[in-house]
Amino acid sequence: MRIAIDARIAHYTGAGIGQYTVHLAQALVRQDRENKYVILQSRKDHRLLVNEPNVRRVSLWTPSHNRLEQEMLAVELPMRRLNFDLLHSPDFIPPLRLNGFKSVITVHDLAFVRWPHFMTADSARYYGQVDQAVKRADAIIAVSESTKNDLERLLGAPPEKITVVYEAADPVYRPMPKDEAWASLKSKYPLPDEFILFVGTIEPRKNIGTLLRAYRRLRDDYKVTAGLVLAGAVGWLSDQVFEDVEQLGLKEHVTFLGRVENGNLVYLYNVARCLAHPAFYEGFGLTPLEAMACGTPVAASNVSSVPEVVGDAALLVDPNSDEALAVALQRLLTDDALWVSLREKGLARARTFSWERAAEETLAVYRSVLGVA
Repeated sequence: MRIAIDARIAHYTGAGIGQYTVHLAQALVRQDRENKYVILQSRKDHRLLVNEPNVRRVSLWTPSHNRLEQEMLAVELPMRRLNFDLLHSPDFIPPLRLNGFKSVITVHDLAFVRWPHFMTADSARYYGQVDQAVKRADAIIAVSESTKNDLERLLGAPPEKITVVYEAADPVYRPMPKDEAWASLKSKYPLPDEFILFVGTIEPRKNIGTLLRAYRRLRDDYKVTAGLVLAGAVGWLSDQVFEDVEQLGLKEHVTFLGRVENGNLVYLYNVARCLAHPAFYEGFGLTPLEAMACGTPVAASNVSSVPEVVGDAALLVDPNSDEALAVALQRLLTDDALWVSLREKGLARARTFSWERAAEETLAVYRSVLGVA
């Protein structure tokens, strides 16, 4: 088989889907030496994502998420005469008007369908192609049962067409001595001695407003002195977050770090007292899994895929209740026995997810689509 993987989104190194694409491609090739792989990369991405004898890198100039992206990809691929049997689109929108091969797409979430008001008009137009993508694909990989259920319920996707393949944390996320982690961070970021950590893009879906109100409660009702640190790039419709910080009088206690590279993020997880993840919706919930892989206890929302990922290894709360979130965070800040218990449970839970397993199950989808035993 000749399998092409559209890895153009990997150019956006901070994107969760970009990381998914890189880890999956690398794991696939590690365990599959029989098939030939073509990795389609952005011309701006000069890295060799996968360096193996059965892999060919093809550079494409079409920018990801551009309005011409799918039309131009349909032009570029035939010009290069790749003659592959299957195209896997990890960012779920395959090229239009291009035939002669099987199509597999990965759908990470349907936030843009369930929460359209959380998106800009341009983003809504791009992701609005999901109906066509789901209809045209020969097989769909969903990253959680929650996303699979959304595909069936919201888009009418046939259940027999969907396979759930879980993601995994990057192996870089691991427990380490706090002294070592602090030594790597102190010269880079202005951090309080003790803090609650949030990791994610600053955008409405992440429900940072509820976190800020919960943190205000912690300071007022429980006299908490720990800081609140937010690590993540500023996304769309984020102005309200910064307004909330001002209105709640939290400017001196909240630290925005911007996007933090994986190499530094592992240190942040290890020195944080706990992770707060109150998102309204997640297709998989990779951030809580990364924190658990580092041994950092988690307080997270009890909706969408989050309970599916964390199991009994986290405190789960209603994302609409700042009071419930404040209580959960207070427990993680003060109850050492609970903290140790959740740390151990989290480490064990994180070990049940792996990219090797994801690659094995993805390869089974490829073989099924191509009719190969």
